[in-house]
Amino acid sequence: MDAILLCGPTASGKSDWALALAERWPVEIISVDSSQVYRGFDIGSAKPSPALRARVPHHLLDLREPHESYSAGDFVVDALAAIAAVRNRGALPVLVGGTMLYFNALVRGLAPLPPADPQLRAAIDARAARLGWPALHAELQTIDPEAAGRIHPNDPQRIQRALEVFESSGRTISDWQRDTRPSHALNWSRWALVPQDRGVLHARIAARYAQMLEAGLLDEVRQLLARPDVDAHSPSMRAVGYRQLAAHLGGACSLAAAVEQAVAATRQLAKRQLTWINADPLWHRVDPFQPGARAAWMAALQTDIQSILGAPQR
Repeated sequence: MDAILLCGPTASGKSDWALALAERWPVEIISVDSSQVYRGFDIGSAKPSPALRARVPHHLLDLREPHESYSAGDFVVDALAAIAAVRNRGALPVLVGGTMLYFNALVRGLAPLPPADPQLRAAIDARAARLGWPALHAELQTIDPEAAGRIHPNDPQRIQRALEVFESSGRTISDWQRDTRPSHALNWSRWALVPQDRGVLHARIAARYAQMLEAGLLDEVRQLLARPDVDAHSPSMRAVGYRQLAAHLGGACSLAAAVEQAVAATRQLAKRQLTWINADPLWHRVDPFQPGARAAWMAALQTDIQSILGAPQR
């Protein structure tokens, strides 16, 4: 074994479980979160505090400015480097987060997709401006139902890329992705937190978003939008919980409506995360809301942890 992977839907308790490991073993946490890579996205991404980061080392945080892009390919390169560095320090790398695209790229590899085509992208953008992104998502549903099932109708970046790949190559992005191979020979101890009671998860999602608002999330979004290099259409600002408040600050809706939309969108995000997990039988599943589940998980991990800590870095 080379590292522990811990995924799950938002608000399922992943970070707390990883920190429990850090109380018993020399753990360093590697974030698998597409919002935590951005500087300034702190409250809404549940980024660990400086005090916590001083106590338990965290990696792959604050890598990009909000106007910059960060891809699954970037993540794989950075994650592999972080794993090697943690192993060389004699510590236990624990990769924790809910960005399932990143986990999938790490464990399965990246497809050799066709390069970006600026003219084709411009044409797709023009269609979206005329018809709306949900209409292009419906188009993708006809072309590639598998990809459409993973991509939200309001996720223009991924809708655009899926259509671009098909129109430039004649093959769906799902076909390309089935041809992937990992770029490494690492072995994983793979675990997923999968709540059986969705009502409990939904309540936790609503409570956590309320806590983020109390902690100053609206001001965080306001400060981000005040930057000259950030607007509501920046890639980073498409994050769930941020884009709804950005719409409110732009005058599109009331704060109450934005909060309601953000909570609903977060529930949909959790559903998509669980869809990714359920499509991959290699995840060991644990219900985090069952009594004693975390203690049983930690006991089950002992052999893998000893294997990781006792083996030389490859």
